This record gives sequence, C-alpha cells and structure tokens, in this order.
Amino acid sequence: MMALCGNSLIVAVVTFSSRLHTPLYFFLVNLAILDVVCACTVVPKLLETLVGNETSISYRACMTQMYFLTWSVAAELLLFTAMAYDRYVAICQPLHYGSMMSPSVCTALAGATWGISMFGAVVNTCLMLRLTFCGPNVLNHFFCEIPPLLLLSCSSTYVNDVMTIVADIFFADVNFLLTVVSYGFIIATILKIRTAEGKRRAFSTCSSHLIVVTMYYSTVIYAYLSPNSSYSPLIGKVLAVLYSTVSPALNPLIYTLRNKDVKVALKKILLLIVEKL
Repeated sequence: MMALCGNSLIVAVVTFSSRLHTPLYFFLVNLAILDVVCACTVVPKLLETLVGNETSISYRACMTQMYFLTWSVAAELLLFTAMAYDRYVAICQPLHYGSMMSPSVCTALAGATWGISMFGAVVNTCLMLRLTFCGPNVLNHFFCEIPPLLLLSCSSTYVNDVMTIVADIFFADVNFLLTVVSYGFIIATILKIRTAEGKRRAFSTCSSHLIVVTMYYSTVIYAYLSPNSSYSPLIGKVLAVLYSTVSPALNPLIYTLRNKDVKVALKKILLLIVEKL
C-alpha cells in the first residue's frame, strides 16, 4: 500500500503541478511508474503465499512474473543513469541545461530506457523458455527470478548464464560506472563553490537520488551477478525483499521528505482534496 499510494501520489503531484514540469520530475514520474510495476509484480503473489498458504505458481505465470520483474529492474537501472546525467548537466553545465535537457532529449532518454529494458527482458525470458525443467520444481524463493530458476533446469544453462552476465554487466555495472562518473564531476563542481550555502543547495538537489541509487545497486548487483556455484538462496531472498518491495515503498518518502518543491506541491493538492471533501 505504501508503494502504490506513495508512487501514485508522486505521479499525481508532478502531473498537476506546473512548477514541477522539469526534467528531474519527469524522470521521477517514470521511476514511480516502474516502482509500481515492480511492486505489483512481486507483492500480490507474496501475499497469497503468506496469507493464503498458496505456494504453487503455474509455469506461464512464473515466466510472466520473471519478465515484468526483469524489465522493471533493468529499466530502473537505466533510469538512474539518466537521472544522474540530468543532475550532472544541472550542476556542472547550468548555462546549457535548457538545450542539453530539452523535452525532446528527455523523451528520447525515457524512450531508450523503456525500449532497451523491454528488449533485454524479452531476450532473457525467451532463453528461459527454451530450458527443460524435469522436476521436482521447488523454487527456493518467493517469486520467479532468473538465478534460482536456472538452478532448477535439467538442461544446459550455459547460454543463459552468458547472456545473464552480459545483460547484468550492461544494465548494472556499466550504468553504475556512468552514475559514479557523473557524481564524481558533480562533487568536484560542488567543492569549487565558495559559499557553504551554495554547496548545501547544490548537494541537496542530488542527495535523494544518491541515496536511492546506493540502496538499489548494492542489492541488485549481488542478486544478479553472483555465479550459480556461489549463489545463496537465503541471501538472495533477503536482497530481493529490499529491491522488490522495500525500495518501491521508500523511494517516494526519500524524494518527498528531502525535496521542498515536492512537499509544497503535495500540501497544495492535499488542501484541495480536503476542501472538496
């Protein structure tokens, strides 16, 4: 409920507040939508397992869940890079911000994020569909994820392992490196600001994004880059909870509590709702 309500509220606040129609909040809306997709992919089946003691899932439902989860996770990783680039341009190239982050550029970045992540999810899902599962098909996890599914296959998973590593190097490692490089330039620029107030204001514009990125990457990189031989189901489940349920619930709080513009717009919308009620 926190993930659904919090992220839906962010979408509504940004949509109905003209002051927030900027590249930063455009990407924030995309992130909120992806968080909803991720939570809706994982949590309903998890609740069914915990509350209804229904621990089985059909093959088709399992593959569908894996596709949407892989897609949403990959898209968030790409989106974090786009958001880091936005903060880099805003702080390091402020005079060119209007042209470097124009509506067409933002649309292209968002389109590439959704398109590339969808393609990657399709490739990994199709590779999984070609595998043979002889049984007993007992998945030591609370949702269908690539690493534990590969452990159940009785056919060769060599191609899957290679493609999974290639995809994770691109989506996780490369994008993490680009994000780190962006923040390296950002921090260097902030340190050159003479006044303490100027440094504080500059850092406050990217601190929320830095917190979310650190929390997300620290869990995803282990979950997807660990080889099958060293993959721990217990640790995998703990980290999966963090990036699939905790992160979508906390992101709205992190971005709203640390952002004055969002809090002001949120108060206005809540006052309008109260007045109409």
